[in-house]
Amino acid sequence: MAEERISYLPTDGLSYHPGDEIYWDKAALKGEVTRVFEVCHGCRMCFKYCDTFPMLFDLIDNKYDGRVQGLTDEETGSVMQSCFQCKLCEVECPYTPSDNHEFQLDFPKLVHRVMAQRVRKEGLTRRQRFLGNPDGAAGMARKSLGLANTLNRSRVHRWFLEKILGIHRDKNLPDFAATSFEKWADSEGLIREEPGGEVVLFQTCYVQNNEPAIGKDTVQVLGKSQVDVRCTRGLHCCGMPAWENGDLETLRANARANLDQLMPFVEKGARVVVINPTCSMMMRREWPELVDAEDAERAQRLAEAVSDPSEYLWSLRKEERFNTDFKSSPGATVAYHTPCHLRAQRVGFKGRDLMRKIPGVKPTTTMECCGHNGTYAMRVETFEASARIGKKSFDGLQENEAEVWATDCPLAALQFEQHAGRKPMHPMSVLARAYEEDGFPNPAKSED
Repeated sequence: MAEERISYLPTDGLSYHPGDEIYWDKAALKGEVTRVFEVCHGCRMCFKYCDTFPMLFDLIDNKYDGRVQGLTDEETGSVMQSCFQCKLCEVECPYTPSDNHEFQLDFPKLVHRVMAQRVRKEGLTRRQRFLGNPDGAAGMARKSLGLANTLNRSRVHRWFLEKILGIHRDKNLPDFAATSFEKWADSEGLIREEPGGEVVLFQTCYVQNNEPAIGKDTVQVLGKSQVDVRCTRGLHCCGMPAWENGDLETLRANARANLDQLMPFVEKGARVVVINPTCSMMMRREWPELVDAEDAERAQRLAEAVSDPSEYLWSLRKEERFNTDFKSSPGATVAYHTPCHLRAQRVGFKGRDLMRKIPGVKPTTTMECCGHNGTYAMRVETFEASARIGKKSFDGLQENEAEVWATDCPLAALQFEQHAGRKPMHPMSVLARAYEEDGFPNPAKSED
């Protein structure tokens, strides 16, 4: 007897919102997974982004002779776990809610649903708890007074981390800063008792704990165009490291804490400038659907106020205060990498466009995924895959022979540093240096 044809239209179990009761129904999820696998198997547009779809297509074609229904729960789990949430399949997919298509297909959100159900049933592993809490790791590192940075360069300690937490021994880990961005901002008078200003900075946990210099450069560059920038205390991680493992509870707790800190600024008209594209994507596109019901209205209002720093500065380009008085130049060519999560927000590549304002600079653009993708590049089982997936982006920057590389994503910069031999600068850091006479070796010559 022939199996019933699988419709491409949504099942009754469609849900991408954890607030829906059906979201947590195992049978409803299984029906949606089968439908989405059938659509993707018939389309095959997303064969090149990661291992998820090649694995799926190979199983269906070569093991089950085209029968999607043949996949076991274990095989389905393996397919889903190979997704690292780059979001490029959603960007390219023609069948998404973003496109108002009747299929209503969002593969990354379906993966999150699978992971959330698994965590609800099985709980979190030790590694998932550790990697999902970068603020906690940074707090412990700061208390070590620099010992954590020394240990992270020790082969013996890295062997221990690999065995205990599954963090690959060869993965380059970022140093923890001795002084956090928040402490610096406080010393500069950027944190005040009353909310206000044009912009409140969400520096992200990475800038807060690992590279405060990116935050300082962002403040400096915005200040050059007379933007009133404010900062605040007590910001948490955006929650993406937790949510990539299905930890909804931690994400919601972090989101609520951040809403408490940021909404007073939004209510006074400030924009929320978010340095890392992953974090701005979470706050702009994910929080409104994921937070607790009582936080949903605030999350939506915050989402409407979120900007990438380059996106915000670009919005001022026609104002008289927009500062193009650059003193030095990185050279004729800057090799620019576009982060996947910036593409997912569909706001354009304003960091690249701003660097064009530096006299003589003509950026080249590489749009391939770098393969870092949150904690994917850190794990023992996916470290090598992350380097393989990122190779096209490494080659794309190297072939330009540019003196300066740039990317808006600090984690992508780590990936390029390890696997391509050079660390890209954030566009805000490129601009900050270009405002200084000795920032780059080349003087900025007007093209007039």
